Formats: sequence, structure tokens, C-alpha cells
Amino acid sequence: MKFNKSSRSLLFALALLAARVNLLAAAEPNNVPDHSLFTQVLRDHVKAGAVNYKAIKADARFPQYIAMLQKTNPETVPEQHRLAFWINAYNAFTIQYVLNKYPLKSLMNKLSYATGGGTFKTKFIELNGKKYSLNDIENDIIRPMGDPRIHFALVCGAKSCPPLRSEAYEGERIGEQMDEQGRLFFSQADKNRFDFEKKEIYLSKIFDWFKDDFRKDGKTELDFISRYLPEEQARKLLANAATLKVKHTEYDWDLNE
Repeated sequence: MKFNKSSRSLLFALALLAARVNLLAAAEPNNVPDHSLFTQVLRDHVKAGAVNYKAIKADARFPQYIAMLQKTNPETVPEQHRLAFWINAYNAFTIQYVLNKYPLKSLMNKLSYATGGGTFKTKFIELNGKKYSLNDIENDIIRPMGDPRIHFALVCGAKSCPPLRSEAYEGERIGEQMDEQGRLFFSQADKNRFDFEKKEIYLSKIFDWFKDDFRKDGKTELDFISRYLPEEQARKLLANAATLKVKHTEYDWDLNE
């Protein structure tokens, strides 16, 4: 096969482009954010879901982690790690918001109630030069990813939230981590409890506010919940689903410290 001059030039240009792509890939092999600093902070300052905000405020590792998040371009994070990135960002910036106002009693004060959650709509988060609110991250980015287990992982700084995990979420095992948080969440009677004798169950308000997230493929939220209960409790829940009266526990917005 003969190549003319223009063909050889084109092949040479394509070879240079391929080499450049390979070089860039070698320089940034995965673009996977390193959440190890966040894990260190959480392990040291979060016990059974209770957050020591005063200690985190004095911990130099936390602003270093926030700075890493701020420099990250979320669009370059590999898909496998993207959900973990956004959950960690939500939880870390919730902590940062508390630290900016600390000491305080609650993120949901009278003004926030009056403005429909003003705290959560404040665009104080900057990632790669773009501003976000906690509401943006939760409702416009994370929830559309379609995994309702995120409601076990996102922690809005309130006592009635699912407990904050004492480690960061990681893409390789985020499913396992969220499942663990689900089982823990349903073991906490102040948030979810089941009285089968009275045919009443009390679920977190999360299952009222986001009920459509749990109702998929012809399944109900009770079908979803049963996956995170002990075997006997799950059996009773499904066997009595048609006759159970579902109520919701009062949501305690006091700070989870």
C-alpha cells in the first residue's frame, strides 16, 4: 500500500495525538479524589453519629480536605467514584457550614423554616469555580442518580438525620457502606420503630418527604425498608403491609453533636 505525503502527515498527526492522550492519562491515571483526610477527621471526631464540631474546627486536616474538594472538577471524577464524591462533598460542606456559624443550636432556624429551608438553599459551596447549595447537590445532582440509599448517607446536621458515618464514602464499596447505614438507621427507634401488635409503624419523615424515591418498579417503600430489617421483623412488615398504619416520627432539627 502506498501513502502520499498528505496521508503520511495525517498518520503522523494522529500518532502524536494518541501519544498526547496516553501521556495525559499517565499523568492523571484515574482522577479519583482522595478522601483519606476526611476519613481521618471523621474517625477521630464522630462517635456513634454524634459530631464533635468544636474538635473538627481545631483540626487542620479538615480545611485541607475542603480545599481538595474545591479544586476538584466533578466532571472528571470517574463514574464509579462520582456518587461517593458528591455524598462526601454534601456531608463535608454541611460540617463546614456549621463551623462557619458555630456555636449554634440548629441549621433549621425560624428563618430557614420561613424561607423553605434557606440554609440549604444558600450557595456557599464552590467546586472548580462553580457555586452550589446543599439543596443543589442533593436534589439536582445526587437524587437524579437514582439510588434511594443515598438517604441513609446524606447527613444534614440534625439529630434525626441518619447517623454520620465515621469514615468517608469510597467508590469501590459505596454500596456496602450505604447498606450498612440503612441497617443502622432502622435500628434506631427514635427514627424508625415498628409496633406490629398495634399494626402501627413510625417512619422517619424522610420517607414522607422523598417517598417517590422509594417507590420504584411497582414496589412500595415498605418493600424497600424490609431489606434493612432483621429477618423476622422484615417478614412481619411485608405480611402486614396492607393493614399497617404508617405514621412519621417527629424530626428533631437540633444539631447532631
